[in-house]
Order: sequence, then C-alpha cells, then structure tokens
Amino acid sequence: MTEQWLDEIRWTDDGLVPAIAQLADSGRVVMFAWMNRESLRLTAEQGYAIYWSRSRNKLWRKGEESGHRQKVLDIQLDCDEDVILLQIEQEGGIACHTGRQSCFYRSLADGQWQAKEGVLKDPKEIYQKR
Repeated sequence: MTEQWLDEIRWTDDGLVPAIAQLADSGRVVMFAWMNRESLRLTAEQGYAIYWSRSRNKLWRKGEESGHRQKVLDIQLDCDEDVILLQIEQEGGIACHTGRQSCFYRSLADGQWQAKEGVLKDPKEIYQKR
C-alpha cells in the first residue's frame, strides 16, 4: 500500500491528527484519541486501532492491556482533512478505562457532570497488570 494518502492529512505541528472512534452498528462515539503517521498507517495495515499516547510518548495499541481491541471497519477523513473517524467494532463492549462502553458517559445537568452510564466491568479486573 502506498502511503501517499497520509500526505493528504493536515497534521498538527506536533505531527498528530485527532481520531474519533465510533461504533459502526449504532453510531455511538466511544472514544477520542490522537494518531500520528505511524499509528494511522499501522491501523490501516493491521485492521485494529493503534493510537499515539501523548502522555507515554509511544504507540498505544488499543486493548493491549485490557483485551478490548477495536476492529476498524472503515477509516474516514473529514472535509477539512484534519480529523479521522474510525468506524469500529469494540471487542468486549468496553472502550473506556473506567469499564464503561464509552468514554463519553457524563452529561452536564444542573451545572454538574453526572454519570449517565454505569460501569460494565470493574477496572481493577480489567487492568490486573497495573
């Protein structure tokens, strides 16, 4: 696969592009993360989401510790060429490190962030390696 398609992306000054993970079957957004050229290229080649961890300064293979990998069904680029949308199947049904389906589980109500989604699995059970 030629990598010319990577040149069409408007990368940040840090060489990153925002990536949104969306469940292909329901359309629910489950995650936001960053990708660099290598992580996006590897995602396209391997068919599973690989992000760039800014805090760890390294590639982050989603599910490498939890087992909750994201199978990528489609990779889309927005009209401004600066945001990636991944259509995924979420293995294990959990995308968030808190043990929830989505990282977007809180809503603003009465001036406070309130959890609108329960924990599916205790993070202590998911991340036993930590």
